[in-house]
Amino acid sequence: MSANLLAPLLIAAVLLGGQTASAAVLDTVKSRGAVVCGVTSGTPGFSANNVNGKWTGLGADYCRALAAAIFNDPEKVQFTPLADADRLTALTSGKVDVLTELSPWTLAADTGQGVVFVGTMFYDGQGFMVPKASGIKSARDLAGKSVCVEGGTDGLAQATDFFDASNIDAKVLELSGRDDAA
Repeated sequence: MSANLLAPLLIAAVLLGGQTASAAVLDTVKSRGAVVCGVTSGTPGFSANNVNGKWTGLGADYCRALAAAIFNDPEKVQFTPLADADRLTALTSGKVDVLTELSPWTLAADTGQGVVFVGTMFYDGQGFMVPKASGIKSARDLAGKSVCVEGGTDGLAQATDFFDASNIDAKVLELSGRDDAA
């Protein structure tokens, strides 16, 4: 099973400079007076609203760091919650200036969707969580079992590919979102 590389997606001008289109994005950010950051709609540790309505987590902090670098003010940031399926479209359409989390660095995104990955922020992988009492010690023990995976994510294809490549007859059940997964 291949591991996702979760990376910040930034228009190159924000950090790298040099490209005409990217310079235009940076000019837009400066004239607007804030960085518009696309975030997940609530993934604790990455981006979520706390009880005071303030965005917290790694992605939110990265957005504030960008605002501090551009404006010398970490509060000059607007957070835009996005569904998983809408992230890259929001970036390429200009709805957001930056995606800072939970965006897999794939060949298709890197070469065919007009985005620039500037570096990896977080490495992840995929595993299977089972009750201890199940006695399952290996993914091979999932043969004949149902495995739930959140739909609309790379995890669904990765789990299916893993089971197919490993010749494991597991039934992959697609869930509609994080709430169903929980």
